[in-house]
Amino acid sequence: MTTNSSDRAPFPGTHRSTSATIRPSILWYLAAVVGERGVDLGPALTSAGLDQAVLESPELRVSYRQGCTVIERALELTADPRLGLAVGAVQTLTAWGPLGFALLASDTLRDAVELGIRYQNLAGAMLVFSMRDDEGPRPGFELRVDMPDPEVDPAVGVFLIDEALSSTVALIRLGVGDSFAPRLAEFTYPRPADTAAHTEWYRCPLRFGTDANRLLVPPEWARTPMPQRDPRTLASIIGMIDEAFSPRREQQDLLEVLEVSVTRSLPTVPSLADQAQRHSTSERTLRRRIAECGTTYEAIVDGVRREQVEQLLRRTPLTLREVARRVGFADERALRRAVQRWHGVGPTELRRMLGERAEAAPA
Repeated sequence: MTTNSSDRAPFPGTHRSTSATIRPSILWYLAAVVGERGVDLGPALTSAGLDQAVLESPELRVSYRQGCTVIERALELTADPRLGLAVGAVQTLTAWGPLGFALLASDTLRDAVELGIRYQNLAGAMLVFSMRDDEGPRPGFELRVDMPDPEVDPAVGVFLIDEALSSTVALIRLGVGDSFAPRLAEFTYPRPADTAAHTEWYRCPLRFGTDANRLLVPPEWARTPMPQRDPRTLASIIGMIDEAFSPRREQQDLLEVLEVSVTRSLPTVPSLADQAQRHSTSERTLRRRIAECGTTYEAIVDGVRREQVEQLLRRTPLTLREVARRVGFADERALRRAVQRWHGVGPTELRRMLGERAEAAPA
């Protein structure tokens, strides 16, 4: 039996803001899977401000919100509640670039998983992975995934959980052999009406409606040597990854700091000049640094306002005029225009939709 991991901190370095950017590999696999079913995801990508070039570029990034928007549309188009399981099952280590080869060169399966968690932001993960020892005289380990945004659309949440855990199993099997199976797989969402696909994929007992999403890896698998382990190659690749990862980590930190600053300042929105002064730099330099993150200050402000509007409409009975005031819009008309641009509906309709989603969410 595992210890209760809800009161333990995740593996160091696993925090993620929903404003952070990710590699678009998950959307590439999603487009490929639904494309094989005759579904064109192109319009959904376009409406989210993306295109095929973004998905295929190893350098470009997409936002967490863009990813969720595309996934939500894919679920609507396919009407497949097990789409996340299908997307996770087809993934390969080569899509991770140098990190994939580093995992293959690791000493044991446990070492490979720990390395993957350490550099999960480079892999394009949309959930937060962590691992802990499984209690017992011969401990294996517990691999856990958590939502960075607990109020994500319930259907999208199920997709993300299924994609994260099924892709983990797929990648482990590619590394140590197809006979791998966890000791137990647990999911926070309610038991689906049909669990045949989950049973066939995981090949282990399943539990639904649990306190965390996790896989329990038996000790015999945790200690399994990676067939292609190579300490010299591993050291070389890690050096390359660290050199590339440091700037990316700094960029994520900058985005999070700016997002928090804007959130705390509402209804007043700090100017870019104000932000530059707080960072002891010039406005021109700060704008350049934000551009290197693949975004703009205006987009950061827009994202903060969108999140705040959604929370106020979902959680409070405030009038639209008061919502507009709290997020710094000039008037109710400006709020209506913004909500229409974000969601394609007005704020009253959005409030209704958010209420329905909250009622449908698992307790």
